[in-house]
Amino acid sequence: MDRVSLIKRNTEEIVTQEELEALIESKEAPTAYVGYEPSGKIHMGHVLTVNKLIDLQNAGFKVTVLLADVHAYLNEKGTMEEVKKIADFNKECFIALGLDEEKTNYVYGSDYQLEPDYMLNVLKLARATTLNRAKRSMDEVSRNADNPMVSQMVYPLMQAVDIALLGVDVAVGGIDQRKIHMLAREGLPGLGYKAPICIHTPILLGLDGKKMSSSSNNFISMDDTEKALKKKVNKAFCPEGDIVDNPVLALFRYHIIPRYEEIIIQRPEKYGGDLHYESYEEMEAAFASKELHPMDLKAGAADYMNRILEPVREKMFSDSN
Repeated sequence: MDRVSLIKRNTEEIVTQEELEALIESKEAPTAYVGYEPSGKIHMGHVLTVNKLIDLQNAGFKVTVLLADVHAYLNEKGTMEEVKKIADFNKECFIALGLDEEKTNYVYGSDYQLEPDYMLNVLKLARATTLNRAKRSMDEVSRNADNPMVSQMVYPLMQAVDIALLGVDVAVGGIDQRKIHMLAREGLPGLGYKAPICIHTPILLGLDGKKMSSSSNNFISMDDTEKALKKKVNKAFCPEGDIVDNPVLALFRYHIIPRYEEIIIQRPEKYGGDLHYESYEEMEAAFASKELHPMDLKAGAADYMNRILEPVREKMFSDSN
């Protein structure tokens, strides 16, 4: 797979692809980052962007992970001491997921976000941003709260300034980060910084085919045991032959196939023996034609997801002892 195809794989949007192609042609080692608010457990939304960072590393990018402890504090996720402790733990989980510390630059927000130069740039961007625009850029939960704090409106301005002061070429995030990234693209040139290229990953449905929700428990958690994960996947929405909004196929497309050169779905010989796939398209076609049964797909998904998450579980459980 060529560099552009690898970077584009499993993305929702690139703003803009022309700028991205020009960047990788002109710069030997471009830079990219994702900011993660340390606010609790690592979840599959994190893993989606982790997978994209690994793709970028394999495409020759230098990658920075921002452990945004100051952002978490402003978003009322705990004291600075509490969020720093969570950030330390999250870092170890990201390493276990494949963002090796030798190849990945880990930065804490508190390393630079309290410096005068940073704060002055936040204030400059605040002067150039309308109140309505700042509110639109807030995350959905804060935006819809009855009484949001001013700090939660400063949050997106800080994210834009992060891109500038980390000096990265590309900002990566879920498609829910689009408004913040567009704020950065429009606002940073006025402060004397370049507009970032933005890569957005999709938002996935829950295992029941509905919006992912903690109250519905329709997602895979990093601390799910092997048995619990299998149970969740076995109950997942997965109509035979249906490839549209199929959450089990999505596990293969976004999480499993990017990490394995070949997928082997194990089946007893009496049912035709093992199936081998070297691409998502090949697997999807087999499922659509009903050659691949939902129960076999689910069993394979649970097996591979447990392999991916085992190093993270080991880290989580060893730290809890």
